[in-house]
Amino acid sequence: MIFSDAFLFVIGLIDVGAVLFLLIYFIITLSDLECDYLNAQQCCSKLNMWVIPKLSAQAVFTFFLLIHGKWMLLLLNLPMTAWLIYELSTVPMGNTGVYDPTEIHNRGQLKRHMRDCMISLGFYLLLFFVYLYCMIISLLQGNPLKGTDEYVTEF
Repeated sequence: MIFSDAFLFVIGLIDVGAVLFLLIYFIITLSDLECDYLNAQQCCSKLNMWVIPKLSAQAVFTFFLLIHGKWMLLLLNLPMTAWLIYELSTVPMGNTGVYDPTEIHNRGQLKRHMRDCMISLGFYLLLFFVYLYCMIISLLQGNPLKGTDEYVTEF
């Protein structure tokens, strides 16, 4: 193991918290596009900039779970990692990224992107509370009230 379990889950909480803020940014930006506060070029360039960091945050923490042998949490994270890789790998040639300004208003892609962001937001909210629970359990595995005996003096 590289980290202790508590530190692993603290890293997970920070990772998931950052992705949650990023997804809220995605939802706000997509809703600004839907309400015509942004044009498609601005919206897509803002969102495409954060696609790779979102994927790498998910993939790195999934790798940490693999190294530490947290199999249930790994199985919980693998579908989202696979979905993000699939989403990035199926970008057609000639598009600027996952969010393409020329196609975002075609065939309901804006609604699909908004739906995907909402599903991801729910998934990461669930993960946040699961990691918080796991962190608390890993901190309480020992007896925190007992302490070490080397500093106790008896009279």
